[in-house]
Amino acid sequence: MTDVDPQPYLPEYASYNWTGAPSNSSLQTNAIGGDSRIENLNKWYQSGDQAFIIVASAMVLVMVPGLGFLYSGLARRKSALSMIWACMASCSVITFQWYFWGYSLAFSPTATNGFIGDLHHFGLMNTLGDPSPGSPLIPDLLYSFYQMQFCAVTAAIVMGAVAERGRMIPAMVFVFIWATLVYCPIACWAWNINGWGYVYGVLDYAGGGPVEIGSGMSALAYSMVLGRRQERMMLNFRPHNVSLILLGTVFLWFGWLGFNGGSSFGANLRAVMACWNSNLTAMFAAMTWVLLDWRLARKWSMVGWCSGSISGLVAATPASGYLTPWGSIILGIVTGGVCNWATKIKYWIKIDDSMDVFAEHGVAGILGLIANGFLASDAVVGLDGVNTGLGYGGGLIGNWKQLYIQLAYIVAATAYAFVMSAIIAYGINFIPGLHLRASEEAELLGMDDDQLGEFAYDYVEVRRDYLAWTPSRTDQFQGEHGIPQKERHGIGEHSTMIEGKSSGSDSAGEEHTGIEHTGIGGDRHAMALEEKKRAE
Repeated sequence: MTDVDPQPYLPEYASYNWTGAPSNSSLQTNAIGGDSRIENLNKWYQSGDQAFIIVASAMVLVMVPGLGFLYSGLARRKSALSMIWACMASCSVITFQWYFWGYSLAFSPTATNGFIGDLHHFGLMNTLGDPSPGSPLIPDLLYSFYQMQFCAVTAAIVMGAVAERGRMIPAMVFVFIWATLVYCPIACWAWNINGWGYVYGVLDYAGGGPVEIGSGMSALAYSMVLGRRQERMMLNFRPHNVSLILLGTVFLWFGWLGFNGGSSFGANLRAVMACWNSNLTAMFAAMTWVLLDWRLARKWSMVGWCSGSISGLVAATPASGYLTPWGSIILGIVTGGVCNWATKIKYWIKIDDSMDVFAEHGVAGILGLIANGFLASDAVVGLDGVNTGLGYGGGLIGNWKQLYIQLAYIVAATAYAFVMSAIIAYGINFIPGLHLRASEEAELLGMDDDQLGEFAYDYVEVRRDYLAWTPSRTDQFQGEHGIPQKERHGIGEHSTMIEGKSSGSDSAGEEHTGIEHTGIGGDRHAMALEEKKRAE
């Protein structure tokens, strides 16, 4: 038997038949990966790998408007556009933050404290053709662009907390500080080669800690500081546009294949396995969620299907690059059931997590990380051609220590994200001019009118809300049927608000519920019309 060269492919640069990491990258001429004036910096990398990650970056970016559509559909019509604006504006803030110092704080290789990076990559300095900290398959410049989309999506998820009562500008200030003090440290823990989680051996494929736990716990903290929506506004509440919810979910699903598939950092079999696992987990979670809803309501819910599929995709985020397909099916079923139940937690703790970010992102992210402790397989990890033979796995391959590592990481990320986000939100709330919450009058009017002055639908300018369908006074405008104003809305609390009466008793001496009066006598445009009529 002849001796076999253990490294039969060792070219001077990465040729097209090379399937592993670029060889001899130490021959690059400087610390940023070469001098493009005198050499071809692309020679160290496969063009297919780079093309795949560029496309995956664009796919992840599509998740931001997807979240906007999802949140818009879940909100009331009068606050629909504000949710889209919040998601898109947060993307603008993150793009600057990531370029300015976010990437450096998360991934700079020169900081050794294990908690947060330094300013080695400040303003994208020293970021060019050097092999990336995530994988030697792609250069640092491309990796930084791809990771920026992750941070942008996470910030957009957090924006679900502002629904229907949060002011926009304070939320944008929060996003910048949050990305700096919450997202970047947790990303450093998990993915920086000097991060304590990375050194400890945490298995977090595409962001169960920084993205999912980070967004879920941060949104919960922001919702706590912001306060609950007015209970009178919650009467008879339903999502205003289920079609938009589905559209947003489909956008998210499309982007998630770039999110999870691209986290193999190359066009390889691990990327394919991650996409397979993502679909399996999402579909089984969706079916489980819908069946649980049907058991209670005997109705098939489209919103339930969307919620279940999103929770499944979230659970697949930290796990899809580690689990076998059958493991992903188990994870999907468990996630659909647990996250469906977790939507009740907000009622117990009395925090108005209006978009269920905690249940669908925080809880599902935790489940995915725990699944790695049990079911992660080194055979799946090795499919990328880079981590072959390194023995990464969980209890499935006899490494039960991995479960304790995962739990420690979950506790640290959960506690840090919630506490730090709450501190940031409280701090901003005390700054003059940056009060997080809009007024009660603005909440009744709607965030679109109060914060944007634009509307998701043209007709909303004429009739934004059924509370504004009729004038607020009854002495001059009784309508052709003579129906008393207070009986036109069907809900006593809303009738009280629209009539502009106190919480004591009405003109007939009837006792009300003791709810504090809002001071609004109907929609401001209807009021202006009445004043004009009276003046004439």
